[in-house]
Amino acid sequence: MTRAVAVLVVSSDAGVCTRIKDLLEPEGHTAICVSSPGEAIESLAPGDSPDFLFLDVTRNESANSLFVPSLLKRINSQQVCVLADVGDTSWKNHALNWNIHSVLIKPVLRNDLERVIFSEIPAEKQSPDVCSMMEQSPAVHIEELDNSRFFLAASPAMLQIYKEIRVLAPVDVPVLILGESGVGKEIVAMLLHKYYKYYTHSEKRFVNVNCAALPSELLESELFGYEPGAFTGAVKAKPGKFELADKGTILLDEIGEMSPQMQAKLLHVLQDGSFSRLGARSSTRVDVRVLAATNINMEHAIAEKRFREDLYYRLNAFTITIPPLRARREEVPLLMEELVRRGAAELGQEGFPISESLKELAQEYYWPGNLRELRNFVTRALVLRSPESACSDLEAKIRATPATLTLNSSADAVRETDAKGMRSVIKGIKNQAEIRMIQDALSASGWNRRKAANDLNISYRALLYKIQQHGLTT
Repeated sequence: MTRAVAVLVVSSDAGVCTRIKDLLEPEGHTAICVSSPGEAIESLAPGDSPDFLFLDVTRNESANSLFVPSLLKRINSQQVCVLADVGDTSWKNHALNWNIHSVLIKPVLRNDLERVIFSEIPAEKQSPDVCSMMEQSPAVHIEELDNSRFFLAASPAMLQIYKEIRVLAPVDVPVLILGESGVGKEIVAMLLHKYYKYYTHSEKRFVNVNCAALPSELLESELFGYEPGAFTGAVKAKPGKFELADKGTILLDEIGEMSPQMQAKLLHVLQDGSFSRLGARSSTRVDVRVLAATNINMEHAIAEKRFREDLYYRLNAFTITIPPLRARREEVPLLMEELVRRGAAELGQEGFPISESLKELAQEYYWPGNLRELRNFVTRALVLRSPESACSDLEAKIRATPATLTLNSSADAVRETDAKGMRSVIKGIKNQAEIRMIQDALSASGWNRRKAANDLNISYRALLYKIQQHGLTT
């Protein structure tokens, strides 16, 4: 930060006020916190106005009570920022009426706060991961990560995970990430590390170790390192992954495949924060944020004595369970669009528009390989330059998908019923139920599509797609 500023925070949440004060006041800035617009007006001298105003929209009985003319007329709209929970859109129309475009998702990060207050870039042109544009619903969040990776949240489940990540990031406790193979466990770990760096001002690295890729003997030297002469071929000292991740984050991927012997040694490291290199006479202490991920059922593994119960409870101070792609189908078209755009750039070619029929097929398919399978599917479509071929591929996959994966029916019913005909019947029933729900929500809201989307607990963009798909009109 460069020049000293005075900010005014309107929030009934003491945690929000404390957070902004802690970020600004050590740098020589002033933060005044009040619980209501009335108190904000009383705190200002006649003709005076703050350098920046923050409105916390989620702790008030109504957004209308926050956007009061007597306060907002005293400050330029470009110097006003909304503080909101991820997925909350109740404040949007009020903000638009006052030409307020700056939005920060809570909890507030230092980098975001600095960029909002001090950036000379107009708010409507700032990066969506810092200042969400009003034209882009905050119910769809895309964030850049290292190595051309990205995190996308549009379903209620993934938006909740994003909110949990923001809360967990500054807290140095182990996190256990669960989910099927390919759902994006490493992506979640990378996002946790990204925000952890923001809070701790650390530039230390993110280290990923695949515990299933190495036998137990090699995994020990990989994690803890070794001294010269520790074993045949050890001619010089080598630091382990824990040392390389000191002050940073280590992800123990596929930890459910770790041998019992290694589990015991890992438990010791988590308890004491120290370990010994192979062949060393002294121990080494490290300060590492530990994340662990697995696709196995941990309760079953503990019951079968394949995983230590004490290690499990040490690792899961907090657990994030990532749903499979089939449980967040509304995200599939958005993910495809992102993957097409990024894949085309990497291949040095133009992408292709994703047709409605391709989107519909992609949402119908089961995606047993989750994001990994979706990424490979998009890459193949880009290489072949044939969206029509992509549609044919998906149709073939859908026909080949075992009915037991898509329908909750008995084995006898699966054998006696034509799979394609069954899918058609189920799809028809699903569409009719969906149409009725959307029509009821639109009617109840007076065809206010944003309110209807909130009532249905889906994104505004998803509702618009459904209205067009089903040909619904007033």
